Amino acid sequence: MSENQSGILCLFSAISGQITLNGKPVEQAKVTRLSRKAYAQKELTDETQTDDNGYFTLPALFDKSHVGKVLPMEFSVPQVMYVHYQGTEYKIWSGVKRNPAENAESRGKPLVVQCELTDETRLIEVNGGPIFSMCTWDVEPDSPFIIPPPDDDET
Repeated sequence: MSENQSGILCLFSAISGQITLNGKPVEQAKVTRLSRKAYAQKELTDETQTDDNGYFTLPALFDKSHVGKVLPMEFSVPQVMYVHYQGTEYKIWSGVKRNPAENAESRGKPLVVQCELTDETRLIEVNGGPIFSMCTWDVEPDSPFIIPPPDDDET
């Protein structure tokens, strides 16, 4: 569900996947997700736990807003996810959702991730929104925005 006539906005798409550490499933780890309501400062938090194979699932987070229908505003919603495992907190996802459509983080496909806790955090841009993550998923990133140097003839 994306933004529609009733003002429903997707703040964070449903996400599922597997968490590993050194290639082995992370069992019974706490996965915490934070987002912020569109056009407000109220923070939303939910959490789940990985199963014995390191798998987790979180449903989509939605918000209902009529402000965007009355006043033109840019949709910009922060997203953060942490994994808490054996006394260590890992930030596996930190981004800004810039499109209110569900699954915008994966260009319309279900958001299914593979997160290796020893991986470096990488930057990927999807639908104009930057995402710093140690997870991988099936998505084609935005083309890089390249500003060429000025021609020598123009100086």
